[in-house]
Amino acid sequence: MKKAKEIPSEPAWNQAELLERADDDQELIRELLTIFKEDFPRTIQSLESAVAGGNMKNTASLSHGLKGMLSNLGAGRAAGAAARLEVLAAGGEKASLVDVQNALKGLEREGACLMAELDVYMTEVRR
Repeated sequence: MKKAKEIPSEPAWNQAELLERADDDQELIRELLTIFKEDFPRTIQSLESAVAGGNMKNTASLSHGLKGMLSNLGAGRAAGAAARLEVLAAGGEKASLVDVQNALKGLEREGACLMAELDVYMTEVRR
């Protein structure tokens, strides 16, 4: 029997949380999101290289930084995925390389959802 796909309980991005943190400054939010949208793919690429090379110290460090960035943007699901990768890479759980690779794939999925939501938002605020 095929397992049903889980439907996330929260959006990829909590716009209200970021608006509150930025004191409703739309220009600041656009700048933050633009920077994030440029940096995120590079960070994912660096994570992929670190995992492929078995460099768990670098994987944990990159994941930690990304987790903070995502949390600051109100991207709870992706921040949670980054936290999971960080814990596995840091050896907080007895994890295999396959576990770390799967956690990275989960982060990439969450990142793709987040980027899609941010693209919609950026398109709407430019109108």
